[in-house]
Amino acid sequence: MKADGSADGPANGTRNGRGDNGATGPALACDVTVGYDGVAVARDLSVTVGHGEILAVLGPNGAGKTTLLLTLSGLLPPISGQIEVDGSRVRAGSARRMNQLGVVLVPDNRALFTQLTTLENLRVAKRASPRRGRTVDDVLDLFPVLRKRANLKAGMLSGGEQQMLALGRALVQAPRVLLVDEMSMGLAPVIVEGLMPLVRTIADTTGAAVVLVEQHAQLALEVADQALVLVHGEVSLRAPAAQLLQDRDRLEQAYLGAG
Repeated sequence: MKADGSADGPANGTRNGRGDNGATGPALACDVTVGYDGVAVARDLSVTVGHGEILAVLGPNGAGKTTLLLTLSGLLPPISGQIEVDGSRVRAGSARRMNQLGVVLVPDNRALFTQLTTLENLRVAKRASPRRGRTVDDVLDLFPVLRKRANLKAGMLSGGEQQMLALGRALVQAPRVLLVDEMSMGLAPVIVEGLMPLVRTIADTTGAAVVLVEQHAQLALEVADQALVLVHGEVSLRAPAAQLLQDRDRLEQAYLGAG
């Protein structure tokens, strides 16, 4: 790993290839309709993410992005459809089962134990995980600022530091599929610019598939491999991230539902 936190190259997984448990094919695949109490928010969402790949899910507020992540994490049952992890169909609507399979959610509120220290938050997450993953020291190496704040209560950290801790808590759980919801929530753009490359590092060095829901489309596309735009509960556009970076008009049209 480079001093700035960027990756030298894939380590425990290969982008779009074989996972570290020997599984081939996509780390995550689903074709679902999602919503609340039987009322659809987003329909017929087909998502496939390879090992070490980042999918950016973009779109305006209310499009169904967070509902999709809650469904993939097992916190919400899908209205219809199925979810597969490493090629195996899983029982939807069970957060415990999804976590056992390595699906880890970083929610937009970060869900930290604010009265525990940085170190205690990481240790709790590590003990709760049934899988071997990065050690607490590994996480502190990836986020050096957290090492300096190791004995500070999480509630006393800055917004950017709390987001690093939320990512670190996910990382020690050895995610095979990492779901990141609105990492930029409440943060200044300059802080987000520093955090986004760390998501790329995590995908490259762990082989985890990452689904990144993000309002800062430009920053998300810079680290993602693929992207889809959700508008009014439907996929308005699906394309390689690099293409959308070069074609902002196409991206803007997709946000208007004309992709």
